Amino acid sequence: MKKDPNFIPLNELPLTIHEFLKSYNDNMPRNHPQVSLTQLQKFKEQHTSMFKSDGAWSLDQHRKRLIEWLPQNI
Repeated sequence: MKKDPNFIPLNELPLTIHEFLKSYNDNMPRNHPQVSLTQLQKFKEQHTSMFKSDGAWSLDQHRKRLIEWLPQNI
């Protein structure tokens, strides 16, 4: 079976900030702090090099860094 050359895994799909916010909060354990839109905007300002010109978010690229960043920025 051939792989589709245009296939993008779900965790690599570009998301809007609102889509990322919902996905992040819906899929984190209950004991982990939820993230707010304000916190995501602050994260994006502090990590501009992680964002392409379109400003899209991806679970693959941004989730781990946000998990590490969030506790110090609550």
